[in-house]
Amino acid sequence: MNTSQHGTPRPSEAKIVVTGKDGHGHATVPATAMTPRRIGLRKILVPVDFSQPSRKAVHYARMFAEQFAAAIVLVHVVEPMTYPPDFAVVPLLPPDVEEARMRELQRQLDAIAKGVGGGIAVAAKVFVGRPWQGVVEEAKASGADLIVVSTHGYTGLKHALLGSVAEKIVRHAPCPVLVVRDEEHDFV
Repeated sequence: MNTSQHGTPRPSEAKIVVTGKDGHGHATVPATAMTPRRIGLRKILVPVDFSQPSRKAVHYARMFAEQFAAAIVLVHVVEPMTYPPDFAVVPLLPPDVEEARMRELQRQLDAIAKGVGGGIAVAAKVFVGRPWQGVVEEAKASGADLIVVSTHGYTGLKHALLGSVAEKIVRHAPCPVLVVRDEEHDFV
């Protein structure tokens, strides 16, 4: 067995010996086979719609980021305006009004990012797109290891009309997704 300069086994070569009551070795197992696998989170993505449930998701992400020394990416995806095909006149917002709206949303998201604190690296991004697709694409682009998303818990007709962004994110995400419900007990 190779040893370090101090005469101790190297971690990759350390062995665990199982002995009986008589003190004799009965089995030897590499120590690496007995140690639990560890989860390594480097980047956590959190979609934010500025609701109370999404703020709860940010709280969960903060706890994970503290535990794993991970960075957090907050995203807010602005749904593009769509109009029915038979709509006679499409009202267009002047570019400066649209830019001001995006700046205000970025300011609000930056405020949430600043509130995370604790020395955690936090990025905040606002962009236009379909919310679930934007989140999935950002998770791929940023190399997210985990998405923490909130759900409002709509059921029935409200769910059918609004759809579920969280459900679509879960189906298409490139990494694990933790869904935080507004009405659940906390474990953090």
